[in-house]
Amino acid sequence: MTSNERYTAHAEQQALRANSPPLGRNESTFAALIPISKSAEWWALAQDERRAIFEDRSRHIATSLGYLPRIARRLHHGRDLGEEFHFLTWFEYSPDDAAAFEELVNLLRATEEWTYVSREVDIRIRKRPA
Repeated sequence: MTSNERYTAHAEQQALRANSPPLGRNESTFAALIPISKSAEWWALAQDERRAIFEDRSRHIATSLGYLPRIARRLHHGRDLGEEFHFLTWFEYSPDDAAAFEELVNLLRATEEWTYVSREVDIRIRKRPA
């Protein structure tokens, strides 16, 4: 399910909406599905503590904004449904932006926030030309 944006401030929400491209663009023939689960330690933190790690220190939103609109994304939440993965993120991008996507993923994986990831699967998909 998609859900409310849990860790975004109003200004960040507006910036994401203004810069996020739609899914399904013709040039976006590359995609990635990255499901992740976070540790019990993450969920034991208070909301403001998670926000501080997520954005104040790890700069998840600020970093991601630098890659929009080249990379389209949609976040789905599974934790509230009791699913195995807490977050499923779908990304779409053009072959010309594949290096930028790799850079973004590597930057996010190098953050403090990522130390709370207990499981990740990285699935890459390429749409064949018609």
